[in-house]
Amino acid sequence: MKRRKLLLLSSGALITLPSCGSKKSKDTAQRSSNPTSKVVPPGGTDRAYRPSAYAGRGLKNPSINLPSSFWGRTVTHRSGPSSQPYVAMTFDDGPHPQNTPRLLNILRDRNIKATFYVIGNCVDRHPHIVRRIVAEGHEIGNHTYTHRKLTTLGSSEVRTEMSKTQAAIVRAAGVKPRTMRPPYGALRTDQRNTIFSEFGYPTIMWSVDPKDWKRPGPSIVSSRILSSSRNGSIILAHDLHKPTIDAMPRTFDGLLAKGFKFITVSQMLALKGQA
Repeated sequence: MKRRKLLLLSSGALITLPSCGSKKSKDTAQRSSNPTSKVVPPGGTDRAYRPSAYAGRGLKNPSINLPSSFWGRTVTHRSGPSSQPYVAMTFDDGPHPQNTPRLLNILRDRNIKATFYVIGNCVDRHPHIVRRIVAEGHEIGNHTYTHRKLTTLGSSEVRTEMSKTQAAIVRAAGVKPRTMRPPYGALRTDQRNTIFSEFGYPTIMWSVDPKDWKRPGPSIVSSRILSSSRNGSIILAHDLHKPTIDAMPRTFDGLLAKGFKFITVSQMLALKGQA
């Protein structure tokens, strides 16, 4: 999350945003001279990674027919039930024009469905990627419009962050998000309750954090996820970082080899409601 774009508001205040693929982005600059990092269209082949012989290679997530309708008054969730070997993979701060399509190819190859917590201004810049996310069976969540720290905002500003992002997602893909995740995981109890009451969004946190935003390297990201995941884990990652995407083939295959099955956040909440 260290790489940010500075925006000057009408009030004169500066806020910071994750890069959705600007020309100044470090990842984008690196890709400009790398022919393997072009945007890979739906149905294409991802050639940007070369998996070695490790446990789980070639495995696919089973087709899982679980309900995604959830109910109840629980406002905040960090994990799902521990009685079954399900995990929910979540990606924040996209869509990114290069990294997200590549990630979608990796997910598709393994029949894995994930949940994407998207930033509204990035949705407006790359609506075709959001349409692809939805078309391929993944879930979309609300991650605010500008990625501002919500604990520093008033109630009307928080409402605007939620409503503008929801509108952007509806414009792009014709669906409404069902959950939200606050930038930096920062949200006061009163804000969580208000968002739940007005938008119906439970706040989704996480139980596994590989700290990939610090860019420790793909092998470390993968090792942290593999060593920390348990039944019911909600796993945090960020699809705007190329090293994170580099880590995903080994991560997914390793989790499949351990017997975990991937589901969306809404499916996890539905299971939790039945537990």
